[in-house]
Amino acid sequence: MNTGARLAIYGLGLVVAFGGAFGIAGAVVPDSALAAWTKGSEMNGHEEGHNSGGTASAPAASDPVKGLAVGAHGYLLSPIEAPAAVGEVGEIKFQIQDASGAPVTEYKTAHDKDLHLIVVRSDGRQFRHVHPELDEPSGTWSMPWEWAAAGSYRVFADFTPANAEASGLSLSRTVQVAGQFAPVAPQPTHVDQVDGFTVALDGEMVAGSSSELRIAITRDGEPVTTVEPYLGAFGHLIALREGDLGFLHVHAEGETPEANDTTGPEIVFAAEAPTAGRYLLYLDFKVNGEVHTAEFVLDAVHSDHTTGAESASHSEGH
Repeated sequence: MNTGARLAIYGLGLVVAFGGAFGIAGAVVPDSALAAWTKGSEMNGHEEGHNSGGTASAPAASDPVKGLAVGAHGYLLSPIEAPAAVGEVGEIKFQIQDASGAPVTEYKTAHDKDLHLIVVRSDGRQFRHVHPELDEPSGTWSMPWEWAAAGSYRVFADFTPANAEASGLSLSRTVQVAGQFAPVAPQPTHVDQVDGFTVALDGEMVAGSSSELRIAITRDGEPVTTVEPYLGAFGHLIALREGDLGFLHVHAEGETPEANDTTGPEIVFAAEAPTAGRYLLYLDFKVNGEVHTAEFVLDAVHSDHTTGAESASHSEGH
């Protein structure tokens, strides 16, 4: 099968994480503040089926989301060590611990990495998708770190322990970064300009059903056909929903690209929003060895609203 035939439904990641509360920086949110979310997040396994027809008022356990707690399935995300203020240079450090409190040192690889770290401010700004290094003797993950802006940040660790029955675990904690913080209210947009590229998204999101999102990449008005594989796919789509702090990771069907394959200008995703609401989307794509991130904002509507609109349009035509 050639590259063009494979690009439609490649193994692309869809992640839905959701913005949190604002606060004064300099500390990690205590475990007790997250305890109320734990029960619902235990139900959100990586391989579980998706909810159809979920609503904003549905309980957490009915939504196909996870990442709502510091612990799940017998594993715990340790407190996060990181610089406490903007401009302070240091490291971000943490462990994944098992039920006995021992650090986990062996993992299954997913998307070319043993662990993916997603860090984002509560208003959707300052997004990062990075990959720290594991010190096997101590079981500590770490990498150099400096905050560019103050605010309340959510830190997600996505991983699968080597011997775990549950796969694709997503645990999270909130870290506060000291400094003045003026949150930004995102507005809907389907086009982004990033590093000389124009990235345009075609498609809408409907709560409780799968939606096709087509993303076209151009530069100087010309289609970009040299998009390279990144982390085992031609692109990764990450979305943030205002409201709660759930984390959804859905894989589309399709073959994995070979290392020397390229594609473009279009990348296609099958995305499912668990509820109606505003979503901030981030596309990681790679061209000429460099990773770029384009940002979009979409409003997902209830499926019955879509049906109603289609019925009204049909009636007007008669």
